Amino acid sequence: MSFLELLKIEFIKVKRSKIIPLIFIAPLLVVVSGIANLSTYFTPEYTNAWPAMFIQSALVYAYYLLPFSMIVVCVMISGREKGNNGILKMLALPVSRYVLSLAKFCVLMFYLLLELIVFVVVFMAAGMVAVRTMGITEALPVFYLLKWCAGLFFTMLPCLSVMWMIVVLADKPLLSVGLNLLLVIPGVLAANTPAWILYPYCYSGYLVSCSLHDFTAEASGTAFSIFPFIPCAAAICILALWLSVTGFGKKEIL
Repeated sequence: MSFLELLKIEFIKVKRSKIIPLIFIAPLLVVVSGIANLSTYFTPEYTNAWPAMFIQSALVYAYYLLPFSMIVVCVMISGREKGNNGILKMLALPVSRYVLSLAKFCVLMFYLLLELIVFVVVFMAAGMVAVRTMGITEALPVFYLLKWCAGLFFTMLPCLSVMWMIVVLADKPLLSVGLNLLLVIPGVLAANTPAWILYPYCYSGYLVSCSLHDFTAEASGTAFSIFPFIPCAAAICILALWLSVTGFGKKEIL
């Protein structure tokens, strides 16, 4: 069985799940709160109102709502396999459990990308409505939104790999959810320390925080540094993926 065929099977498994409605919740909450406060942003002192609104709205989204929704998606995907001993049936097939774990992580990345696409689309739709109803003349910066959402996607990957590792290695779904939630909550505190680069749960939020500071401050001293972020993030992502791949289905085959 090829990897593409395995991916197709994994998408069929989650086709009837409630993941799609779930990934609409966080973007809608962020966009509704941002558009509701349009009068705060469109004032004479804001020369770039749309980027300001986007960045400030994305703070809560990047630090909490996006990670929270991905935790639930991880648990839901894992639960589809463990329900009715489905994982034992899959492990009985001539398919490597390592490849199976990687296929599931690819599904996770797809839903992460899909949620960010939903976020951009909903933000743009609500923004166009606001432009027409409030008489706003400033153009909506589409490429700006796409750029920062791409940044959120890539900075979220190490966090997603750690989440999946915890879900795979934890014995109970409640334990994996609780541990992931405990790691998400102090993300803001971790982002304000020199050790932020070792804490993948704050990467996306730190990216938005740096963007907000650079937007409001005269100097851009807190710019998001590519180095040493990329080597450190890549190392964390690879290590977490290796642990999840080697640990996937290990308890069931013993």
